[in-house]
Amino acid sequence: MTWNYSKKTMQLFMDAVHGKPGTHMGEIENADGFGEHGSIACGDALRFTFRVERHPTDPTQDRIVEARYLTFGCTSAIAASEALCALIEEGHFTPIEALKITNQDIANYLDGLPKEKLHCSVMGAEALEAAVFNWAQKRGVDLAALGIDITRKEQEEGRLVCKCFGLTEPYLRRKIVELNLRSIADITHAVKAGGACMSCHHAPGGLQDLLDETWGRQPTTLKQRPEPPLERFVASITGNGLSPYQFAKKVERVLDESVRPQLQQDGGDVEIVDIKDNLVYCRLVGACASCVGATRTLKMMVEQVLKDRVDERIRVIAVDEH
Repeated sequence: MTWNYSKKTMQLFMDAVHGKPGTHMGEIENADGFGEHGSIACGDALRFTFRVERHPTDPTQDRIVEARYLTFGCTSAIAASEALCALIEEGHFTPIEALKITNQDIANYLDGLPKEKLHCSVMGAEALEAAVFNWAQKRGVDLAALGIDITRKEQEEGRLVCKCFGLTEPYLRRKIVELNLRSIADITHAVKAGGACMSCHHAPGGLQDLLDETWGRQPTTLKQRPEPPLERFVASITGNGLSPYQFAKKVERVLDESVRPQLQQDGGDVEIVDIKDNLVYCRLVGACASCVGATRTLKMMVEQVLKDRVDERIRVIAVDEH
């Protein structure tokens, strides 16, 4: 599946993986706030750290002066993490004020996200909460006394509903209400629950039961949209609905639109050597060829953009000059 990202989302992603000045990918050593959310094993994880300028007498007036992230995820995960850091630094927030940033604020900063990628903005907001909780513990700030309820044990305690992503009943109940999730698809898009083996969809005490208990049982109807025979035949051969020629042309077009302009700004470029099935053989040229981050550029920029814009099964294989 391909995603229609906004220009701002793509620009933030490109700048981040290219290591442009002002971007935030990385980790702060001895951070004042440290938080994680997600699962590397399941494909999405975010580590968020921040540093504060400490107030001499009142820790609640500490100001966040630097924010960084490490994420194992897609284009939207990286862009959403960039948006979170930018919102915090531009706002000159205290850690407590930063808690007002919601997943919707992150999505708005990106000029919107596909609904299937909403979980990337949720992941950032959750990691921020964890980092603020960590800061409060270090600085002796009683969040509960301030009327702030961040229950870090929520993920560890309670009945496990989605075993694939390690999500518990208390967490899912809270997110269903907070994000106004009305269907299993909404839950999966927002927090990824039920997105792997799907066994928790209709199991007793599963996602549908949680929805019914929260909003009341809703009538369901089954809708079938017949797939045109020709489209089904082509998809069965190519796996992505494109002929080899169409697939190659789309790869070229995406590189021309979304990758080459960024590389060319720094005196580099990328050349396609060959395409076999979902393997794209290419090499970096110009200034990019000798860059120490060439491997990272191929994987995090070229491959990730092609995965998002063409086919998520694409793998980019580096080819040497000789």
